[in-house]
This record gives sequence, structure tokens and C-alpha cells, in this order.
Amino acid sequence: MKYRTLGNTGLQVSEIGLGTWQIGGAATIGGKLIGWSGMDDAISREILKTAFDLGINFFDTSDVYGRGHSEELIGGFLSDLGPARRQELILSSKVGNRELETGEWIKDFSPQWIRTGIEGSLKRLKTEVIDVYHLHSPKTDFEYSREIVDTLESIRKQGKIRFYGVSLTGPGKGEPSVQQGMEILSSDRRCDFFQLVYNILQREVEAKLLPECEQHNLGVIARVPLESGFLSGKYTEDTRFPDDDVRSQSYPPEKIKERVDKVGRLTFLTRSGERTLAQAALQFCLAQSVVSTVIAGARRPEQVVANAQTSELPPLTKDELAEILSAV
Repeated sequence: MKYRTLGNTGLQVSEIGLGTWQIGGAATIGGKLIGWSGMDDAISREILKTAFDLGINFFDTSDVYGRGHSEELIGGFLSDLGPARRQELILSSKVGNRELETGEWIKDFSPQWIRTGIEGSLKRLKTEVIDVYHLHSPKTDFEYSREIVDTLESIRKQGKIRFYGVSLTGPGKGEPSVQQGMEILSSDRRCDFFQLVYNILQREVEAKLLPECEQHNLGVIARVPLESGFLSGKYTEDTRFPDDDVRSQSYPPEKIKERVDKVGRLTFLTRSGERTLAQAALQFCLAQSVVSTVIAGARRPEQVVANAQTSELPPLTKDELAEILSAV
């Protein structure tokens, strides 16, 4: 496993990180699906162990994944690992999701909720500090205010978090996610990193935001690198997701067909036999030097193994990168 520096934090993070949204399992908040179906806790624990044993040292989660179940599983893993080896792991979590007594799901970045959120996450994760802490996918009317930064800075000084930043809303919500990032970068308020959606099929951040991040030496954590599994090449236009899987809402039949058609144009990436399509997709993200780590999820330990191997494979060539851009 190779490692990169996360912006100006000094943290050395594995090129391939572990996204743990999936292991939270099926869940709802505010009556809306927020999880992935078909997960088994025993397999999830094996996924965590496999990743750690392979040198993946960046584990990314959120207080909303499985309504906290993802954090609980990681907390159990950390407990088994012991405090000495805990230092080998860079732990990332997020805050900002709240369900009201009325059942409504809202985004809440108030000082009170951030403080409530960090305490809940620390308890579930069974740790004294979260290394990398995000505001989780703010809406378009979000303001990265002095009050928010002062709250995060106060929590940092208490030793409960080490660094903080923003997990920007995905491009499916439109250009405002890029605009949000640009506004935060132009402010005088501390922000140590962005987590953002970036993959072969979703490149909206390339033109403006990634160059600005590089100029500011801001850490970049690339999420959804396999486009929810489509860039593994295993889905067909007949693929349908279970009713309790969040992808059943995000991918209607026409969008599935569109994604499958595009992925079908990328088969040239596997002709050499050196890599799978999923590994090529991860390498695409790593071709951007500003990207510090790529957080890939997994539903089975063998997927973790294949993802981790990507770090040791020959990188995509300039010709391959150019062909990708012309293909999709």
C-alpha cells in the first residue's frame, strides 16, 4: 500500500481508503432510505479486519450510516484492536443529520447539534478522538459561518477531533456543490479538507474545484469512486436494487441503462489483463495528484483485497486517460 499526505494536515493516508456506508446496512431516517441492503455484521467485521491487515489506514464513516450502526461496528473493531494499534488508524466521521420528533430529516450544523453529534460518535466508535471530522453534505443554502468554525475549533482544542472539513453534496444535486467548495476556499475560515464525489462518470469537480484545492494545499478525499458499483462492470440494464436499498431511489431504470451504456465504453481499460474495471476506476481518481485517498466501499472481504491491490498496479497511461475522457 502506498500513502499520500492529506493536504496540509501532515496525516499520511493510504491511497485506498475504506468507505463504510455499506456496512451500516439498510436504514431509514425521516422516512427516507439511507442505507444498503443485504449486509451481514460478521462479514462487515471481516471487511474491517481485512482492510486494516492490508495497510488501509483510512476508515471513513458517518453518524447517519445505518443510523450509527457503521460507527458501532468500527467501535467494536477498535476495541478488539486495542489502544496501542488504534494509533495506526486514521478515523473519519461526519455530523449534520438530525431527525426531528415530527419524523422530519433535516440538516443541522448548529453548535449544539455539532457538540451532540461528536459525543455520540465518540461513544459509538469507542475512541477518544476522531482524526478527520466532516460537516456532512450541507444543502445549497449552507453558510460556512464563523460560528460553525469556532465550534469545530473549540472541539479540536478539547482534543476530541484533530482536523475538520466539509463533505460536499454530490454533483447529482447540481453545480452548487462546486460553488460551495469555491466559496469556502475563498473565505478566511479554516477548512482542512474536502470530501467530494469524483469518478469517471462524475467529473464536475475537475475544472475548477480540484485545481483550487491543489493551490490551497487542501486535502481531497474522493468518494463514490465506483459510482455505487456501476464502475465494477457487473451491472446490466436489467439490474434492479432491493426496495430497502438507497440505490432503488437514486437509480430508476432509465438511469441504470444510461450508466451501463457508458460503462460499456470503458472495456478497453481491462484489455491488458493487468487490472479489473473497478481497479481502473480507482486509478482514475488517483491520477489526480491532489487526491489524497480514494474511499471505496465493499460488501465482501475479497473486494477489499482487490481494491487495495490497486495501489501497487501500474498507473493509467496518458493515452488511457485521454481515451476515458473521449469515451464518456
